[in-house]
Amino acid sequence: MTFKPIKNICCIGAGYVGGPTMAVIAQKCPDIKVNVVDVNAQRIASWNDENLDNLPIYEPGLKEVISETRGKNLFFSTEIEKAIEEAEMIFISVNTPTKTYGKGKGMAADLKYVELCARKIAEVAKSDKIIVEKSTLPVRTAQAIKSILDNVGTGVKYHILSNPEFLAEGTAINDLHNSDRVLIGGDHTTPEGQAAMDALTHIYERWLPSERILQTNLWSSELSKLTANAFLAQRVSSINSISALCEATGANVEEVAQAIGSDSRIGDKFLKASVGFGGSCFQKDILNLVYICRSLNLKEVADYWEQVIIMNDYQKYRFADNIISTLYNTVTDKKITFFGWAFKKDTNDTRESAAIYVADYLLEDRANIFVYDPKVKTEQIYMDIDNMNTRSEQENRNSLFVINDPYKASKDAHAIAILTEWDEFKTYDWQIIYDQMKKPAFIFDGRNIIDSKKLADIGFKVYQIGKTV
Repeated sequence: MTFKPIKNICCIGAGYVGGPTMAVIAQKCPDIKVNVVDVNAQRIASWNDENLDNLPIYEPGLKEVISETRGKNLFFSTEIEKAIEEAEMIFISVNTPTKTYGKGKGMAADLKYVELCARKIAEVAKSDKIIVEKSTLPVRTAQAIKSILDNVGTGVKYHILSNPEFLAEGTAINDLHNSDRVLIGGDHTTPEGQAAMDALTHIYERWLPSERILQTNLWSSELSKLTANAFLAQRVSSINSISALCEATGANVEEVAQAIGSDSRIGDKFLKASVGFGGSCFQKDILNLVYICRSLNLKEVADYWEQVIIMNDYQKYRFADNIISTLYNTVTDKKITFFGWAFKKDTNDTRESAAIYVADYLLEDRANIFVYDPKVKTEQIYMDIDNMNTRSEQENRNSLFVINDPYKASKDAHAIAILTEWDEFKTYDWQIIYDQMKKPAFIFDGRNIIDSKKLADIGFKVYQIGKTV
């Protein structure tokens, strides 16, 4: 059975994955109509804003792709039922957060939004559809989706595919344009299942070499996404564990990372010591992996992967504790300036950012924190710290302040903590910053991005991860 070329796509979910992915598909396949739909009217309005600087997501290169495609063959809308009815292929790209309630609380993925999508598709669809899992999902979620769709009794046929995303925020557009690999999981034991996989493969072949598009069974595809993120996070936690040892022994973690990264069997990727990883995927996916292993009675496997999270938490609190101990064992009423709140540079995403946890720890010791981040909005910063549920909102407003100028933010500060590796931080006139700070002036570089010798020559007391300065 040969595949039928797709001419109409619907993506349910206009977030960090759905928006950029569909924009690039629209850019590379101008003959395909792409509808991105979401229940969040405000988010859709932002995607449709004439001022491209107001897009809900900051991602280098994104606004250029949106400018090229929006209103031509890329459309953002809240008309979910209409988009589902028209589409031949439907991507499910909704949030799958860690459960905060009930069975699996704190570890399992919350699939309620995925199930709601499946039920909405089953309710609306009148013609055969290819359903593509784009959200990060536990193994065998496709089986649950298929069960919901196949038991409606409408006679509509569905083919379920898994197509996990492997985007890194900050480089998502480049990752989409030049993907290392595209994974498509499906049922290649039937002609219809193979045709569905080929239909999606054909879309990606419009701009990617066919050898980068891998077809697997559904379960391998679903598990590969969790495993990829677990392996990457494991490398970060591994080098961060060594950074603590380096500080205790006088070794330099960057020299150690260079030495081991030069080994072709290890490689140099994800060996940058830092205050800890954040983002929407690493922690969530590892916790999900741990939960799956525990539910299958694989205790030792679960314990192994959980240690990656434990080490990441340790690194964040170790960094915060070092600030307190260095500032004479108290930060009460002291001004600590944060440079950076996003979990990494070139994104406005703050999910699981180390800055949130370090700030929460210092606020508990009654510090006054002044935050500057070039892309994260004030309301997002307050929402993040309020969601920790450690103090009242008013207490947070009395102790945490958002300043839109780095020089004003650091005036009269006892210390500066660099929590995000924004390139602009390296370009500041650090002499001006030093002159206006309380003395001794401390810098805690959680990303190892500044020239420690240059700053020490100015007069700063410098702390970097995994180094003795």
